[in-house]
Amino acid sequence: MPFGDWLAKWARYAPEKVALVDDFSGRRYTYLELANRADRAAAALQRLLGIEKGDRIAILALNCPQTLELVFAAGKIGAIVVPLNYRLTVAELAYIVADAAPKAIFYGPEFEATAREILREAPVEFPVPFAGGDLASYEDLVESPGASEGAVRADVGLDDPHLILYTSGTTGRPKGAVLTHGTITWNAVNTQVGWDLTHDDVTITHTPFFHTGGLNVLTTPLLHRGGRVVLMRAFDAAKSLSLIERERATVVFAVPTMFQLIADLPEFHTTDLSSLRFFITGGAPCPVSLIETYSRRGVTFKQGYGLTEAGPNCFTLDARDAVRKAGSVGFPNMHVDVRVVADDGRDANPGEVGELLIRGPHLFGGYWRNPDATAQATRGGWLHTGDLVRRDEEGYTYIVDRKKDMYISGGENVYPAELERILHGHPHIADVAIIGVPDAKWGEVGLAVVVPAGQLSEQDVLDHLDGKVARYKLPKAVTFATELPRNAGGKVLKAELRKRYATGPAPAPHPETASVPASGAAR
Repeated sequence: MPFGDWLAKWARYAPEKVALVDDFSGRRYTYLELANRADRAAAALQRLLGIEKGDRIAILALNCPQTLELVFAAGKIGAIVVPLNYRLTVAELAYIVADAAPKAIFYGPEFEATAREILREAPVEFPVPFAGGDLASYEDLVESPGASEGAVRADVGLDDPHLILYTSGTTGRPKGAVLTHGTITWNAVNTQVGWDLTHDDVTITHTPFFHTGGLNVLTTPLLHRGGRVVLMRAFDAAKSLSLIERERATVVFAVPTMFQLIADLPEFHTTDLSSLRFFITGGAPCPVSLIETYSRRGVTFKQGYGLTEAGPNCFTLDARDAVRKAGSVGFPNMHVDVRVVADDGRDANPGEVGELLIRGPHLFGGYWRNPDATAQATRGGWLHTGDLVRRDEEGYTYIVDRKKDMYISGGENVYPAELERILHGHPHIADVAIIGVPDAKWGEVGLAVVVPAGQLSEQDVLDHLDGKVARYKLPKAVTFATELPRNAGGKVLKAELRKRYATGPAPAPHPETASVPASGAAR
């Protein structure tokens, strides 16, 4: 059964059950109401905009019910949804829009100016604001007479593409990971079985929909299971904590930085968390001390593992092991095959570090219009994750490091090659390498190691990057060196740099992103 039919099924099983709570407007949608909205959106896309199977629609918005309506609507007619990362610069977004070539772009009121700038560089046939403006809005389309006529359901199978989520590439250009109807469905099944989800579960979704974490860690699995999703426009630590108590949330996902911000609140120690079955984190290395902080509050706190190309829920750690095996992600989920492969290609022994390979029906359908990258990532029929892991004597899996040079800052992937490529264009930079260094708040932050070719300051380096990439990608600090360590083949020895600068230079303010501000907001 393709993704687009999920709501219709639950509209029959439990029409009056609340499916979605929009914290921004206060509106509560039953499964029947949400299904009807998705049906009208599907008809509007098809009949009023001429969207057909295989056409792309892009969305530039904070988390909102309209995005979910469009995701389900597209599933009915075989269209492909491209959620856009609003933290990127206009140039970065325009590249993605040009690559995906959507027939329509929907945007929230916060991003009207950004959308107009994108469209000047990458024109789209149908720009549609979610509300207001001088164009026909999404609400106008959904409420129009044409939307009441119903959509012609497309012949959609589990192998058909449904989402394209763009991830930064190690070459400095983003790649579009194509998630099929099967990817999303099997991830939902794996999550429900592995994490024991029920139709009584309630989650708070505060991670953005342009990440697989926002859509696919708990939102889509719970809507497949008939649970309830409480939707926040963007993360706010105090509001998230309040909603957990008010809505009696049972399962909640966030990246470690978000959980740290919540734990830092005075009200963390007094909020009623008795409804929670577990917190689960992922997307970045999680300090064991954070797990212990939540354990002292009497809450089960677990780590998960996944990636955009694989679901993203690939492992399960039983609640009974959350403290005993702190730092582990547990065992592969039901319909997930894994290997841990040593450098020589053999299966790694217990305790030995190797690359994690994954196989199963939950894997992505490849990279959009990039067969070479797809073939490289899926060689031998296995997804090569680039993550280094080890298994202990009991078979529990631990994430050790990343094989590639990418680092994660506040739950956001940062690829040094993208920044290095830009910095190499500075006339006073002879050489540069960027590495991730530990940071108490963000997990990791960037350190630029620069070999100058003239008079150069730290601010000069940062100014050269500013406006060319999203602000969360900017290095936290710059240090200068007379040369970079290289091997005989000329490759920079980043492992040596990480060792040399393990503690980083003196602390400096971390650049905030350009996202809409919120109290206690994570980047």
